[in-house]
Amino acid sequence: MQASLGGLHSAKSVMVSVNFAEIETLQHQGCWEEATQIMIRAAQDVARAGAGCVVICTNTMHKMADEMQKNIGIPILHIADASAERIKARHFHKVGLLGTMFTMEEDFYKGRLEKRHGLEILVPGKDDREIVHQVIYDELVLGNIEASSKDQYRRIIADLVQGGAEGILLGCTEIGLLVKAEDS
Repeated sequence: MQASLGGLHSAKSVMVSVNFAEIETLQHQGCWEEATQIMIRAAQDVARAGAGCVVICTNTMHKMADEMQKNIGIPILHIADASAERIKARHFHKVGLLGTMFTMEEDFYKGRLEKRHGLEILVPGKDDREIVHQVIYDELVLGNIEASSKDQYRRIIADLVQGGAEGILLGCTEIGLLVKAEDS
């Protein structure tokens, strides 16, 4: 199969999956180096199989994208860069970010949007960040969609909009299970 990804051409599409339960445990234990080694091995497998680039199909795991990039010979397409392109195409400059605590608080995602793309990123206050994070890990990754959680997310989104957000970036793949554009 011939694929074109932003000018990158690959003779093969390759997918490697890692055990999310193991990764989640390592995240919450703060064992990022061990999680990084798992991701590096997966990226090396993709490269050895002949892929032309790596796509990390989770926002939070981009935390280790730079270290992964140092250990493979093909580019990683960073989700924050793709998100920034969409945001700028809509002529937004200030957006609210929802995601795991790691994604909302650390520089690997939020900082990349700000520093590389000149965007202003708003995140919820600490208590609301904890709600967003808890709903992701205790409900959404398990496939549980709770009306009360949707109401909380709607309130958090409204607060971000009131704070000046021109759009809301769902910086976690599971959040789209809970809220849609019409919820903002």
